[in-house]
Amino acid sequence: MRALNQFNFSNECAIIRVDFNVPLNDKMEVTDTTRIEAAKPTIDHILSEGGKCVLISHLGRPKGQEPKYSLSNIIETVSQILGVTVYFSESCVGPSAQAQVAALQPGEVLMMENLRYHSEETEGDINFSEELSKLGTVYVNDAFGTAHRAHASTTIIAKFFKDKKCFGRLLEKEVLSIERVMKTGDSPILAIIGGAKVSSKITIIESLLDKVDHLIIGGGMVYTFTKAMGGMVGNSICEPDYCDYALQLMNKAKQKNIKIHLPVDVVAGDSFSNDAKQKVFKVMHIPEGWEAMDAGPKSIEKFHNLILNCKTILWNGPMGVFEFSNFSKGTIAAGESIAEATNLGAFSLVGGGDSVAAVKQFGLENKMSYISTGGGAMLESLEGKVLPGIEALS
Repeated sequence: MRALNQFNFSNECAIIRVDFNVPLNDKMEVTDTTRIEAAKPTIDHILSEGGKCVLISHLGRPKGQEPKYSLSNIIETVSQILGVTVYFSESCVGPSAQAQVAALQPGEVLMMENLRYHSEETEGDINFSEELSKLGTVYVNDAFGTAHRAHASTTIIAKFFKDKKCFGRLLEKEVLSIERVMKTGDSPILAIIGGAKVSSKITIIESLLDKVDHLIIGGGMVYTFTKAMGGMVGNSICEPDYCDYALQLMNKAKQKNIKIHLPVDVVAGDSFSNDAKQKVFKVMHIPEGWEAMDAGPKSIEKFHNLILNCKTILWNGPMGVFEFSNFSKGTIAAGESIAEATNLGAFSLVGGGDSVAAVKQFGLENKMSYISTGGGAMLESLEGKVLPGIEALS
């Protein structure tokens, strides 16, 4: 894999695939600028060497050329964050787009219109990819969030840049962070996997059993495991069809000498609401009429001690229904424990929509080693898959 600093961008025109698929409110204002800020180091580096930048991205899933998905809506925000005037092209391919690129001076930035205004983008169309390749002399992929898709701008375009293609800073960080968990991290290695359903995390757990020393199971998945072991789950979320699988997983972990840690107690509510009446039960004894929605106080303490003893930590998925403030203690505590371990020298990687949302919501984002920008891409990496967007650069 070739990194950014292996190139000299003087007099080059870099096509940078960024991930500016950002949330907008009703007034078409960007409500979370994380992804734009994450692309800044790559763009700054190329401009500082006297290169030109052509930014290509998608926004949403437009059906045809819907104005609300135009990247013109975010031009002002991108200009503010980059600290330079970003010019805009109303097309991403064709003569007018190429003319605007030709007029660019070193140190200037041009953003092209939404790639997904063309169905050929998601189809991975070779001719469309070739048209995109005419926008520059070097191809830089810095969009981890779309690296698991074999789209025209993320994968196929790379065919047209034999030696002149590389990772951007963000993509490189993402890949190295995942490698630290999966290949090079210091032991003990801990994965904390939460979320509602075992069925949605099977491949990740399977893959992690070859990499980690400890696995904490949190969230709704817990109750499929406890039911499998003969526990009472009350009204808690559970996948009875996966009980046999949960037992197989536990046996597999035992054979590999990996410790699986489940909560010992839970906070349950008498209904699925923030205002539900609360009670703490042992995890194996949740009575009918009660739904477990968070890790209990003894579990929080048990997990805290384990987290502080680990050197490499992956967190994917919350410990309970953290959207309800009255059932968020377990998730907050896990985040605070990981932050403390990080402060003491551990490497921590947070990924997957809900855990990233939790870390941001509870003000812990600057206390983690790395927060992944790509939900699906990170999950596929953890499953051990080679992402097409990354393979295309090698």
